[in-house]
Amino acid sequence: MKKINTSPISGMQELLPEKQATFNSLKNIIGEVYHCHGFLNIETPIIEREEILLAKAGGDTEKQIYKVVKTAEAKDGADQALRFDHTVPLARYVVEHENDLAFPFKVSQIGRNFRGERAQKGRYREFYQCDADVIGRNSLPIYYDADVIETSLDALLNFGLDTPVVARISNRKILSGLISELGVEDKSKDIYSIIDHSEKVPAEETEAAFTEIGLSNEKKALILAFMDIYGAREYVVDKLRNLGVGDQVFNDGVKELDIVLGLLEADGYKENVKADMKIVRGLDYYTGTVFEYALPEYQQVGSIGGGGRYDNLTGHFTEQVFPGVGSSIGLTRLFYVLNENNLLKSQVERPLEVAVVPISENEIEYAFKVAKEQREKGKATTVVLSGKKLGDKLNYAAKLAKVAIIIGEDEVKTGELKEKILN
Repeated sequence: MKKINTSPISGMQELLPEKQATFNSLKNIIGEVYHCHGFLNIETPIIEREEILLAKAGGDTEKQIYKVVKTAEAKDGADQALRFDHTVPLARYVVEHENDLAFPFKVSQIGRNFRGERAQKGRYREFYQCDADVIGRNSLPIYYDADVIETSLDALLNFGLDTPVVARISNRKILSGLISELGVEDKSKDIYSIIDHSEKVPAEETEAAFTEIGLSNEKKALILAFMDIYGAREYVVDKLRNLGVGDQVFNDGVKELDIVLGLLEADGYKENVKADMKIVRGLDYYTGTVFEYALPEYQQVGSIGGGGRYDNLTGHFTEQVFPGVGSSIGLTRLFYVLNENNLLKSQVERPLEVAVVPISENEIEYAFKVAKEQREKGKATTVVLSGKKLGDKLNYAAKLAKVAIIIGEDEVKTGELKEKILN
């Protein structure tokens, strides 16, 4: 018999039950926090028409999508592919159901996405994203930017990690206005890219990159000074205003940043939110507030989530304007990062809550009854039916459950049950 390769395809996550239980616990925390903050959960199809997915995509996206090979029976006249994020399907969803939705539409999506890019450590081809978006019709108040940031930040803080979590916040209008003030609009794409990659390379390489695209020493110095602005609301807003930039877009961005940071600091998140002018986000559709979540004590892991404001979510599908703001936590990568840095020790979950352990075959019938009662209390419960020695049964139970209920002759007679905590 020919041996078949049973390892998962490169870039696909596959976990043992205990790790899967921990992963599921984190996913459930995010879902519960999103719901608690008033976000309505939806699920869009994993398979979409290819023209929908590529409508707003650029670069190498077409090369990275997983196309669906259809059978003769499944053909419906449209090429299909697996979704690569939640944003494009959400745009289609909003257009399709706009008459049935209440705007602003606060919506969450938690599910798998797929990208056929080169797999790396912590970078998967199949991955869970946990998105929270607010979509407006024609307009959307700036206050929702703070609402979305607080929601995802709250979810991350509820993981109970032994390390701080910080939201690094900026506004694309600020840099856009600065570029306009300096008269280097023709270099804006390069400037955004250099700043976006600045934390991954030495400082002298960033400075050299600005020189290479033709910035004068004066303009380069101003942008480098701008990039170094970081901290709490009052300090950063004061530093930005003291740059002496008169551009209206710049000052609108500073005002919006002030509002967002002010709301978050007032709500008790002052230690968890920092303004950071190095945050520009790479995606072209962000137009205002941008943010990333980070673990300051583990800077090497980079961003663990982020998002921003976009002027029009559905521009490729309808003439109506639907502005929005969204946040995404890449849970598969985040789980890898937390696991690799031993930050999940306090979060380790066993798959089940209770293991009922009959000492002999004589107690099996009663053990089934006890297990049913536990399940009626909402506890995930199994009955250990294999093994002869009690020690072996308990060793097996400890791999699955948090507690054991041992059933012997006395328990059957008296009905008095005791839980044994399993190490």
